[in-house]
Amino acid sequence: MDNQNSRLFETEKRKGGKKHKVFATTVLVCILWIWVYRATQLPPLKATTTAAFNGGRTWYWIGMFMSEILLGLYWMLTQSVRWNPTYRRTFKQRLAQRYENKLPGVDIFVCTADPMIEPPMMVISTVLSVMAYDYPPNKLAVYLSDDGGSELTFYALIQAATFSKHWLPYCRKYKVEPLSPAAYFKAASRPSSTEHDQDYVVVKNLFEEMKNQVENVTKIGRVPEELRVEHKGFAEWDAFTSPRDHGAIIQILLDNNQDVEGQSLPKLVYLAREKRPNHSHNFKAGAMNALIRVSSKISNGPIILNVDCDMYSNSSDTIRDALCFFMDGEKGHEIGFVQYPQSFENLTKNELYGGSLRVLREIDFHGLDGMGGPMYVGTGCFHRREILSGKSLYDGKRIDWNMVNDHKETTLENTNEEIKKLATCTFETDTEWGKEIGLKYGCPVEDFITGLSIHCRGWRSVYYNPKREAFLGVAATTLDQILVQHKRWSEGDLLILLSKYSPAWYGLGKIHPGQLMGYMIYCLWSPSSVPTLYYSIVPSLCLLKGVPLFPMVSSGWFLPFAYIIVFISAFDFLEFLQSGGTTRGWWNDRRIWLYKRTSSYLFALLDTILGSDLSFIISSKVADDDVQKRYDKELMEFGVSSPLSTNVATLSMVYLVCFLRFVVKSALMDTITRRAYFDTMAIQIVLCVALVLINVPFYLGLFVRSDKGKVPSSVTTKSVSIALLICPGSCDKRSFTKMDITWATGLRFKPMSSQIEAWNEEHVVNPNSQYSIESTIIGRIVPGIRVNQQMNMFLKVLVATMILLLTANDIDGVFGIRFLIDGKECFSHKAEYGATVRFSFVVIIVEDTDDWHYTVYGTDLVVKGPNGEQIQEFHEKTSESSEFVAHNEGLYRFCFSNHSPYPEFVDVNVHSSLLYNHVEHAKHDQFIPIMDQIAKLGDKLVNIQFNQHWLMAEADRHEIINERMSKRAMHKALVESFAMIGESLLQVYLLQRLFERKLGMSRV
Repeated sequence: MDNQNSRLFETEKRKGGKKHKVFATTVLVCILWIWVYRATQLPPLKATTTAAFNGGRTWYWIGMFMSEILLGLYWMLTQSVRWNPTYRRTFKQRLAQRYENKLPGVDIFVCTADPMIEPPMMVISTVLSVMAYDYPPNKLAVYLSDDGGSELTFYALIQAATFSKHWLPYCRKYKVEPLSPAAYFKAASRPSSTEHDQDYVVVKNLFEEMKNQVENVTKIGRVPEELRVEHKGFAEWDAFTSPRDHGAIIQILLDNNQDVEGQSLPKLVYLAREKRPNHSHNFKAGAMNALIRVSSKISNGPIILNVDCDMYSNSSDTIRDALCFFMDGEKGHEIGFVQYPQSFENLTKNELYGGSLRVLREIDFHGLDGMGGPMYVGTGCFHRREILSGKSLYDGKRIDWNMVNDHKETTLENTNEEIKKLATCTFETDTEWGKEIGLKYGCPVEDFITGLSIHCRGWRSVYYNPKREAFLGVAATTLDQILVQHKRWSEGDLLILLSKYSPAWYGLGKIHPGQLMGYMIYCLWSPSSVPTLYYSIVPSLCLLKGVPLFPMVSSGWFLPFAYIIVFISAFDFLEFLQSGGTTRGWWNDRRIWLYKRTSSYLFALLDTILGSDLSFIISSKVADDDVQKRYDKELMEFGVSSPLSTNVATLSMVYLVCFLRFVVKSALMDTITRRAYFDTMAIQIVLCVALVLINVPFYLGLFVRSDKGKVPSSVTTKSVSIALLICPGSCDKRSFTKMDITWATGLRFKPMSSQIEAWNEEHVVNPNSQYSIESTIIGRIVPGIRVNQQMNMFLKVLVATMILLLTANDIDGVFGIRFLIDGKECFSHKAEYGATVRFSFVVIIVEDTDDWHYTVYGTDLVVKGPNGEQIQEFHEKTSESSEFVAHNEGLYRFCFSNHSPYPEFVDVNVHSSLLYNHVEHAKHDQFIPIMDQIAKLGDKLVNIQFNQHWLMAEADRHEIINERMSKRAMHKALVESFAMIGESLLQVYLLQRLFERKLGMSRV
């Protein structure tokens, strides 16, 4: 018997909180200890050879001090989400006993924007999954917002509406999970029960039929006329409709309909809000606000769930779990939204790109839940409708769950005309929508400021992380995707920090201090890139120069640094494992953490400072087959050239050059000097080695791999060139001396043997000399050679060899594309000013099924420049290779036209190259000859490969033609043989008849 006063959920605190607080306190003491060291151990003037160089070293020291202050303060912020982690448990049985006949209506919003990036089949699988919840279907309404206004998505939704009449009864009967048919049939095995197996086969065949229909239409890019007549809604699309210019489209596909068993089906509504080129559409926030208005006139459910189109429902109990929080008698009236974690189905075992956000999901958000609740993350979230209308917790009475279902239903007759006005692009003009009502505008991370404003109005939020993931989505499968995604997030968060909605002042005094600190963690993602970048580069460069930045091992100041390095790393490692990760997964997560901090967050900071226009970027939900295979094998994908990936590559090369010089330097030292050197430079050596080890996958992509996912030649060239510009200049400076050791430790250095002391007294540093003491040491080992010159020459030869190996490794690095032309197809290629653009194409095969009348058809090609000017033109060519010089920077269009009656497969290869400019290396004249020769050699090798690819395509074409001609000759020979055999048989028959007639006549 249910007690009416019993809670619908309970809250638990994490055990071991006191141990963590003790550990955090020790780390804080070490951070303060390090700050004291930096503040009190400034390098004195007498510790260096010249005053000028002392100034440079002082700036290194000050930079380290500032970086350690910023990183220390940021670490303190991160502890706010670990101070009071909270876990929730729901009681769905009590909910059913108390409210089963009074359950509120739930409106579910699914958002999509581009059928090419977000395939319609994936979208409708998500729609079908949320329609199949274990919840009264007459209280469910599902809305699909198609911001691309695509007839392909509308056609797919029509097919889903039909299939739902079979899918929902099947889910209800057999308690199916996951609820997405695509995920279910991919993972499920044939049932053992005969009845279940029969139903399984029937429903799966219906699903495959629907899938084939949707994918066929998606493949051709339009809905054929014979299919358009099946639904009157296609009349909304005409020849002038485009994704950025179309009127509001609202179609109610299911309303009071029944499934094959006679049970009610949820409402299903398609919405494409109006878009015009001269009106701002405010991205996903605008789509959500249009859904809020439209749904209020159709179903008006008091609870709203929004999910991204790739986040399908994985659990049938998700709605009931969320309602346990909203309908709780004691605390439910305070809860504004319930946030579920983002989980992903396509993660590799060791989470190659750290896409699971494991620590954030298992640690950070539980910590925020203990201090007012987590932020809204834009998907997998249940909201009260009233809070999205701007209501404050203190504005009115508690919601009466007995009255929430009194909404008057909207009929089909008055839907379109009345509701279309709510989805027009001018409806929000001079209103509070996007300001005080609905989701906030003005930032691509609209979810962040929307959640913050809800918290500031007094509402709490709840983070519920059930054992079975509520939603499963698609994680990024390439490095470039993850870097671009985090750049958008971090840039949006930084814009919020600088806006009126900054948690620093907008939330001050309105939300829990710990919750405010939690918001600040994400707002400071971008600024934290600066100290991280400094700490990852400068110690390695100073290792290259022989300048110590940390205390020596024998010094007492060494302890806090060692404690931080060892125990923070160990804590992160154990925290990751406790969250369900693996050892390799943790190492991959550290690598991606470094890449994000030194590229995504850095570029986000620069774009914000420079005032770049940040637009909403849709992450691709589809992957090339080759990319997917490499991802499944946990091979990192470096095959895209972009500023973000180039930055990662450049830093990796800097670490490698510094490490190689360190190895050479230590190898040329005698044992005693090496021991002193390691004692003084220990922390910098550890940092440099760690950075090299964490970048091993990049070096494999640079030197070893030959697949399409390896580092592109353009990225290689840029990164190596920049790394050389950064690193070689340090080779002519003084390096490691006795005075360096004294300065680094703040203590009087006592040599380990009288031999070193005697040597130091014998060899005094000459301030005017361009060589260091180290040069003299190594000069005694290698007489007659100046060490810096020797080492510089060695590094130059080594780097040149590396570049040659990289260039040679790129022989398989340029790949063409092969596509089907049925009419006209165009693609674009970006070229820099002055670049030589080479291109070739080969008609590989003509889809002519009649081998007897095989005809060689050609194709037309028109090449146009960025301004529309015609560059080159070819007519009825089956093969061609040419080149031109780009006189304008921009996109060059290659348009192919097929005039044959059959589709043609065409193999196309385009490559642009630009030799080095001497101006880039003006400050390093010694590199001009070698870089020019390397660039020319690389260009020639690429040209050879380009021609090789063209010849291979030609060979493919001739092979197919020869194969068809051989088949035709064989068929002809067979026909002729049968004809001759027939003729011979006929002759034998006729001769036999003639012989019989003559024999008969002779008898007569």
